Amino acid sequence: MNGRMINNRDIPIIPSKEILIGDPKAPVTLVEFGDYESKSTSQVHQVVLDLLEKYPDKINFNFRHYPLLEIHQRAYKAAEAAIAAGQEGKFAEMHELLLKNRTNLGVISLTSYARQIGIKSKQFLDSLVGGRYGWQVHGDMAEGKRLGIKQIPAFFIRDKQLDGDITVENFSKYILSVTDKKKAHR
Repeated sequence: MNGRMINNRDIPIIPSKEILIGDPKAPVTLVEFGDYESKSTSQVHQVVLDLLEKYPDKINFNFRHYPLLEIHQRAYKAAEAAIAAGQEGKFAEMHELLLKNRTNLGVISLTSYARQIGIKSKQFLDSLVGGRYGWQVHGDMAEGKRLGIKQIPAFFIRDKQLDGDITVENFSKYILSVTDKKKAHR
């Protein structure tokens, strides 16, 4: 080392918009804006999993954080925990735990979830308490406002909000229309 200690703050943060579940080379990214305390965000998660299984070479998934702060006080810190886990390649695992435990998202629980998924870093709790990833959550919220989100969960492909029921059948139409257009342009 060059005589200088590396400060945790010197390490670049991987923003949530770059944390993908599924094949990063897939032609379509399904983006969801959601809230970890939201019952509806939790309920539609199986649809996302089913789509990833049905179209492994066509889509990947990006979860963006849109905590409803007026009713879900713990969702913001849970979003920070997910981003922190993403820094260690454990976003998908933390995402699953947060959705399954949406009513138990205090800092002590979040730290316990981190241990469960194999995060050994002592910085996890410090980053969480210190709000290191707060600006990332804030950025997702600003992006959601820019896109005109009225309720969550909200799904997008290429900044176009998907309409209708959140079902595998409905979203398949959007996915196939985009991938079929790509094939036609080759």
